[in-house]
Amino acid sequence: MAPEKKLMSKKKPTFPISQMLDEYLKKYNRNLKISIFYDDLLRFQGSVIVYDKNEKDTLWVRTYYSEYDREEIDASLKKIYTILHSDGGNETIPFLNVDAIDYCTFGNSKPFRIKIRNVLNDNYTYFYVKKADASRIYGLELEHILSPHNLNFLVYKDTLIEEHISGIPGDDFIKEFLPKCTESEKSQIAKEFVKFKERCLVRLLGDMRSYNYVIIPTHDFDKIIYKVRAIDFDQQSFEGNLKVYDLQFLKENFKIVDMVNKKLDKKSITQYKLEERSYMAKRIISSPRRATSLIKCMKSDTISFPNNVQLLKKHLIKYVGDVKFKECNNMGDILETILIFVKRNYQDVLTK
Repeated sequence: MAPEKKLMSKKKPTFPISQMLDEYLKKYNRNLKISIFYDDLLRFQGSVIVYDKNEKDTLWVRTYYSEYDREEIDASLKKIYTILHSDGGNETIPFLNVDAIDYCTFGNSKPFRIKIRNVLNDNYTYFYVKKADASRIYGLELEHILSPHNLNFLVYKDTLIEEHISGIPGDDFIKEFLPKCTESEKSQIAKEFVKFKERCLVRLLGDMRSYNYVIIPTHDFDKIIYKVRAIDFDQQSFEGNLKVYDLQFLKENFKIVDMVNKKLDKKSITQYKLEERSYMAKRIISSPRRATSLIKCMKSDTISFPNNVQLLKKHLIKYVGDVKFKECNNMGDILETILIFVKRNYQDVLTK
């Protein structure tokens, strides 16, 4: 396998939101006016490092602001919370407290993580404030349309608000939890990982290193069910190397990929891939207008470089064997061609 550093570009630029994408977001209630922007949170006066339970640097810092700024920022963040999770009313705001505003110093998006606590019962949750980036927004919306998971996010001008996705970070799970799993649980995780891998590959979501997805254990009455969810959508349809979208080639995943190869035979892997493609086809068919509108936006947009588009076309022609990729002019065209291929194959099976 090629070293990871040769797979990906050093840094992905931020792509602006086009007018067509902005109209799409308004149509589906993703674009709502908010009273604070990402740049407002950059006005912090200082910060301290946030350590984990093992006293390891988390690469997050806890920010602090002047008294005047903090009062204004807290009020705005509480209002965003009510818009994101409720009806946007003011009735619950007196019962909310902003416990922390953390800033991530790692990665492209450099998000702020907001911890909101209900003072009546001490329950708390998080949401994130990021710079709005067109490719990230496409990634979020494609996840909402094509995956089993709904996503809640808001966009206003150059600011993106994302809900927190709960789960055990993949790198922590592989290191601390996977060795303790039973053989039956490992088989179930292997199945879910294959389906997750296929979903990312088909929809061109790249850079699924182990810290960019979470493992979610759910207790059933006689066992634990594991699901895998992406939590970072920064690398949607940007890179030209197809291996970037195939998470088995990322070194952070090697341990879990090795487990998949030990627990599942080739026939099972093929079966689970087909199941996931069929599920995605059903999602496209069940919400055709939304999927078509989003792809139309992507086709008129620029979210990658011409060289990346040309390289990905070559890789996909070799991988899929479909020369229709030669006709693609941008990443939207490429993704549309993939999804048409998946949908057509599913419908062909139904008509046999």
